[in-house]
Amino acid sequence: MEIIPSSRFRGTWKYIRAFAFISFILAILSAVTLGGFILFAKIKGAPPLAVPQTTIFYADDGTKIGESDNGQKRYWVKLDDISPYVIQATIAVEDRKFYEHHGFDIKRIIGAVAADIKAMAKVQGASTITQQYARNLFLTHDKTWTRKLQEALYTIRLEANYSKNQILEGYLNTIYYGHGAYGIEAAARYYFGKHAKDLTLSEAAMLAGIPKGPYYYSPLINEKRAKARQKTVLLSMEQSGYINKKEAEQAYQDKLVYTHHHEMKQKNIAPYFQDVVKHVLRNQLGLDERTIELGGLRVYTSLDPHMQKIAEQEINAIIDPHSQIQAALVAMDPRTGEVKALVGGRDYEKSPFNRAVQAQRQPGSTFKPFLYYAAIREGFTPSTQMRSELTTFTFDNGKATYTPHNYNDYYANDAITLAQAIALSDNVFAVKTHLFIGENKLVETAKKLGITSKLKAVPSLALGTSPVKVIDMVKAYSAFANNGKKVEPVFIKKVVNQQGEIIYEYKPESKQVLDPDAAYVTTQLMTGMFDPKLNDYTTVTGQSIRKQITRPYAGKSGTTETDSWMIGFAPQLVAGVWTGYDRGETIDKMVEKQYAKQIWVRFMEKSLQGKPKKKFKPTKGVVGVYVDPDNGKLATKSCPVRRLTYYITGTEPNEYCTDHLPEKKAKKKEKKKHWFEKWFPWF
Repeated sequence: MEIIPSSRFRGTWKYIRAFAFISFILAILSAVTLGGFILFAKIKGAPPLAVPQTTIFYADDGTKIGESDNGQKRYWVKLDDISPYVIQATIAVEDRKFYEHHGFDIKRIIGAVAADIKAMAKVQGASTITQQYARNLFLTHDKTWTRKLQEALYTIRLEANYSKNQILEGYLNTIYYGHGAYGIEAAARYYFGKHAKDLTLSEAAMLAGIPKGPYYYSPLINEKRAKARQKTVLLSMEQSGYINKKEAEQAYQDKLVYTHHHEMKQKNIAPYFQDVVKHVLRNQLGLDERTIELGGLRVYTSLDPHMQKIAEQEINAIIDPHSQIQAALVAMDPRTGEVKALVGGRDYEKSPFNRAVQAQRQPGSTFKPFLYYAAIREGFTPSTQMRSELTTFTFDNGKATYTPHNYNDYYANDAITLAQAIALSDNVFAVKTHLFIGENKLVETAKKLGITSKLKAVPSLALGTSPVKVIDMVKAYSAFANNGKKVEPVFIKKVVNQQGEIIYEYKPESKQVLDPDAAYVTTQLMTGMFDPKLNDYTTVTGQSIRKQITRPYAGKSGTTETDSWMIGFAPQLVAGVWTGYDRGETIDKMVEKQYAKQIWVRFMEKSLQGKPKKKFKPTKGVVGVYVDPDNGKLATKSCPVRRLTYYITGTEPNEYCTDHLPEKKAKKKEKKKHWFEKWFPWF
């Protein structure tokens, strides 16, 4: 028996004690560090789980019209709305002990380190689902010690503040599946054209294998590699007890059919309208570009899909497909300002320039209702008469002259009434009125109605020579349909963030900008363009579309050398149409000059089909009387044409028309002839 010398024993014991002491200190440090991490996690609280998500736009009826995602498709779905096969496949292949560990799988980490040392290379990963989720949420994928430490801290915070199901739900909604699809819902839609809750075992196993290498294992890029990866996932599910061998083999044999497209790329619904919605989100609601693109917003708009479809179809049907002429249309509810349809051009893909809200074009005679409203406020009435004849006006203190011309140089060369002037679109009458009341009156009225472009107070402004926007003109006309109340165009009714909180909700607002009685009289004047009773030296401007009309409308058309307009309304809908060439070429063809009217009438009739045929309700301060439209005087039974015309109470005519009274034939007494006159008539 060998006896260990005391000196040797003491040396060995010294090392044992030193090792034990160091181990004890390390254990304490580890415990303190771990405790510090846990305390840090509790103090810092739950990290925000907000991740980039696709913003979705909805129409007024709740249907989806578009998405904003900057190329990244993301849809958050609850864990209950994900196929159990997806959950099982993901846990089996990514983190089998997910529900057992607290964020780190120590045994797996040790095994991965050993495998890496043995292979002298990085061959096996050990990140848990929680670690991957932390990395996807908060960090880059840089392989640095700083990033790994941050990942560990976030992992602890996630585990300390969220349940396992919350972490798993977040992971499945943020992991990248390739081809711009982030999250299982986006992947299910892209690869298989279905929702995540409807995925089969075979489909789930295929998708669960992709995140390890979204490009490498994409079945759309290399199906052979993808099938091999799917087999690995199915084997892992079998080993984990989720499925049996027969189910695994059957799932592997199932033939998968891929759709490989993002659904909204197939539906380009109202792209010009959506551009305006994004503009409003940026400039009126103050949201930044990233929030709009990837903030997971739910934006509920005012768009009526039925009306939008009609607008697009009618523009395409009426305009010659070979023509380069462009078109814009805006339709809105005059009572609320909600924009129901908007077309900014004939082809968004070829030209995203939005002519409905960006272009400024000469409105022509569609500007006249503003003029005649101002004139009524200055004492004019529908019966006011002035001569329609070629006239040269002198202005600017005699330094300049202006000679307006009627269409085709037709003139009455006689007196006509204001009611006839607007129905026939007499330019001479308009300029006379403009100069009589003062040029600034028209500018003031237009600005009051919401015209934002610069207006020149010159004689030709009465004929719409200052360029304006379609959206502004429709807004201005809506005030006449709304008893003088102006409403701003509304594109967004409500915005909900990804937490389900309402961050914006539209509240209807209106402002009384016009006298309601004068506005009503002007509205009635605008019905005249469809009434042949006002025909005179020419026909009313709505003659070409009059037979297509089945309900009361008020409106005004306008034509310049380069622009053609039609704006009109029923009590529940106002719409404006512009057509013309982008570069200002002259509109020479007669058929092209009719495009705006034809688009307008067909849009209005189809949009309002089946809806009540409402009349314009008179305001309290107006009175309707029957007049002879030729002279504006009270009509008698002898007048061949009698038209109901409205006036502000107290301004209605009090003189009766005498132009058509029957001539009184005087009864002449026959002179008694003498007898010689009978016999000698020559006497």
